[in-house]
Amino acid sequence: MKSICSDLLLQHMGTAGIAALGKPFNRGLYECIRGAIQDGSLAPSTRLPPSRDLAAELQLSRNTVMYAYEQLLAEGYVHARIGSGTFVASTAPEAYLNATQASGSGAARVTMPGLSPRGARLLRDAAASPVQWGAFMPGVPDVTRFPYRRYAQISARLWSKPDPALLSYSYDGGLPALRETVAVHLRLARSIRCAPEQVLITEGIHQAIDLVVRLLGSPGDVAWVEEPSYWGIRSILQISDIAMQPIAVDADGMSVPSVAAGTTPAPRFVFVTPSHQYPLGAVMSLARRRALLELARQTGAWIVEDDYDSEFRYSGQPIPSLQGLEPDAPVIYIGTFSKTLFPGLRMGYLVLPPALATLFQVGHAELYRGGHLLTQAAIAEFMRCGEYAAHIRRMRLLYGKRRAVLAGLITRFLGPHSLHEHASNAGLHLVLRLPDEADDQAISTACKARGILARPLSRYFIGPKVQQGLLLGYACVPEEEIGPAFAILLECIRKA
Repeated sequence: MKSICSDLLLQHMGTAGIAALGKPFNRGLYECIRGAIQDGSLAPSTRLPPSRDLAAELQLSRNTVMYAYEQLLAEGYVHARIGSGTFVASTAPEAYLNATQASGSGAARVTMPGLSPRGARLLRDAAASPVQWGAFMPGVPDVTRFPYRRYAQISARLWSKPDPALLSYSYDGGLPALRETVAVHLRLARSIRCAPEQVLITEGIHQAIDLVVRLLGSPGDVAWVEEPSYWGIRSILQISDIAMQPIAVDADGMSVPSVAAGTTPAPRFVFVTPSHQYPLGAVMSLARRRALLELARQTGAWIVEDDYDSEFRYSGQPIPSLQGLEPDAPVIYIGTFSKTLFPGLRMGYLVLPPALATLFQVGHAELYRGGHLLTQAAIAEFMRCGEYAAHIRRMRLLYGKRRAVLAGLITRFLGPHSLHEHASNAGLHLVLRLPDEADDQAISTACKARGILARPLSRYFIGPKVQQGLLLGYACVPEEEIGPAFAILLECIRKA
């Protein structure tokens, strides 16, 4: 088997070989290796093949290779260790460092085009954080409490003798065993009306939304989005040229405008988080839910229900899904394992109306080439044996305690009205209200400089009328660390 080094040198020599350079073989090989070192193809500390092996791979004499190695050694491009081999030097010779790179051509260069206008808009409004762990990062579960030993046992058993089919692409919307367990879980826990054939496994909520928009939407279509709303939905709609109409949210969830008057255009999509509005926390009332379903039936709109963290409700009865409220509801349901297990899993699911299920399977396979079937098999077994439900119960108790600690600190030091009035006793974050004259983005920046992550509420609004506040995630913060972290947060707020 040829070494990577020999393949690299053959590319540097070209298809005609060293002879085409018009130089002796030993000199030509030396210049090829030197060039690969100079342009970084052979990185510092890279071990070169033994001279005998490289000679056989390049079909040259060993003396030719030895000459090249000795010349490189003399000039400081490589160094040799007795019994270990020949290695690229960590620093290039001084002559190389001071050399001027020759231009490839004297011809005028054409400036390459940059980002498209929609690409530039996407990056200008980008909201994904480079830091995803620590106090008070919202939306992140405590991944240290995941039962990784039990999951590792399941995964190891599957890997001990894997079915070859599990190592290939997925075509039919995901592993049947996982689609079955997800359907059972949703019927019991969320009152979802679905069969396994309606479940499609995705790589998280973003891919699910992207698939919905690509297959059901066209540029110029209108989507109603909650005001404020999750930035990830807005990014996908923006890059797909779907116009966004922000719809106000109050204590009963998204308001449902009348399209009959013509003041609000009829939507193609309505994106909602009815069980726990993101980011404010309101629960959509039954009257609003029925009004939204009626509007969707009248206008032909698709309701996209994002049920991102409904498993974590700390008091009262679970809130049933919008999808399960009526038979044949015009609802596409989206769920995720990112909050219940861990975000790095990158796994979620769609529940589709029967008429769309097969079409979406084909579309998903064409666009994304699904896979990760062994991981899906492990999650299916994790759910089937009861570990998933047990983990959610444990984390619900833990997060409830952490929420109480953080809410108590906010109430004690900033007053009861500092907790957002729409908040329900659920989820993985709280919204801390700030005075209208405050600058939540400046406070967020000051907190970040001191190691505290607090996302500014104003960034979740589309229109000019915004609220000032901070999103504070508590799920990933141990109880003993909440107090010290809050003290730093409080200091940043008071300085502002």
